[in-house]
Amino acid sequence: MARFGEHPDLPDALEALLADETASTVFLKADCRPRVKAGHISELLLQEVGEEKWSRNEVESLSEDLSTIVEDHQHRSDCFVEIERVGCRITQIGDLRVTCAWPPFSEAWEITVVRPVARLSLSEYELDSELVSRISDHHRGIFVVGKPGSGKTTFAQAIADHLDENVGAMVKTMEAPRDLQVAERITQYAPLEGDLEKTAEVIFLVRPDFVIFDEVRRARDFEIFGDVRLAGVGLLGVTHANSGLEAIQRLVGKVELGLIAQVLDTVIHIEKGRVHQVLEIEMVVRAPSGMDSELSRPVIEIREFPTRRLTHEMFAFGSEIAVVPVSEDAEAASPVRQLAGVELARLASGFTGAHIHAAIFTSDNAADLYVDDKSVGGVVGSGGSSIRALEEEVGGVRLKVKGASEMPHGMRRRLEESSWQSDLSDTRSRGGRKWEDGGGRGHRESGGGQYSGKQGGRGGGRRGKGGRR
Repeated sequence: MARFGEHPDLPDALEALLADETASTVFLKADCRPRVKAGHISELLLQEVGEEKWSRNEVESLSEDLSTIVEDHQHRSDCFVEIERVGCRITQIGDLRVTCAWPPFSEAWEITVVRPVARLSLSEYELDSELVSRISDHHRGIFVVGKPGSGKTTFAQAIADHLDENVGAMVKTMEAPRDLQVAERITQYAPLEGDLEKTAEVIFLVRPDFVIFDEVRRARDFEIFGDVRLAGVGLLGVTHANSGLEAIQRLVGKVELGLIAQVLDTVIHIEKGRVHQVLEIEMVVRAPSGMDSELSRPVIEIREFPTRRLTHEMFAFGSEIAVVPVSEDAEAASPVRQLAGVELARLASGFTGAHIHAAIFTSDNAADLYVDDKSVGGVVGSGGSSIRALEEEVGGVRLKVKGASEMPHGMRRRLEESSWQSDLSDTRSRGGRKWEDGGGRGHRESGGGQYSGKQGGRGGGRRGKGGRR
């Protein structure tokens, strides 16, 4: 693959737009002024360039000229057509990835030219020596995560070069499209016959020490990541995610819970070209935090590296997989109370038909329900009759109804961190009759969820007094 700045001669109009060495992306669209994203990776700015709009003929003509360049330079290993579909063509021209789109795929002719930022070595990131040592152990499963344009790919390239040059590992890549700027002796594989699974089969045969899997996006990509990793190959996956935790959660359902820690042991979150957070994943057998030892089970511990501070636990809870934050904040609810609160919120939403933002246990037999401000009166009912009916339904737990605006900011943040606090707005369609159709009393439909989260030594396993089985 070409180095930064290396490509065949381009049409003058495009070369002018790339004249700024900090320009990373050029956007050309018919009937619009050109736009260029440029600057340091920590502060990229998108600006319009020039006064004239490009016509459809100009954009289409440039697309044809770029195709001709690829055809005329087929002798170069860095000039080729990566993907071609009806209405879209992606080509590699030296260090540039060029995406052309036209009707019917797009509503107008468009060309996007992406140029990698200047290549960095791992030493330029000024990483902690413990992290460098961890990365140098090329038998690991690593995710590099971040938002688009955050510098994930550049960091992955630095790791690939470090393993190749300093560790002496045999490194290969799996990419679609192939645009990593890596050392010449690192072979880059595209999807074989359009299928990355077939590429993975070839990977096993060439016996690499480490593989860079660029752009792990779809569910099948995560499954392939798991298959390759379980075969004993060191693997780094580059994936889009807002946080390291979010990337770990995307493995749930694609890899068995007990195998997650074997597939993935390190997550590196990149923001603005720098390492923002590093997480390590381990599996232990114990009771989740806040539960009795009798409830021991496999627990995936998610810890910050290198401090080893426990941030989240992942474990099976009934038929679900819980990802629960573990907070040192004394005011934060214990994991078992969080789980019980979610069960209570689901039942209350089904029983009332109202949107329950959260149910927070304040003691073993009392909880606050947070609902839309305008729904507080309806949930309480005339003289409190409706809320009393709900209390009987959940086995005598004392309930206090509050508006969502009363929810403390810190509590809201913790709820957002917990995958158990999901949007319950679809509960009405699952069986709860609408509150406005009648009073709070009434029987739930058969098969409705049953509350089983009353606090106690069994971690929410006992039903409240009077609760139905």
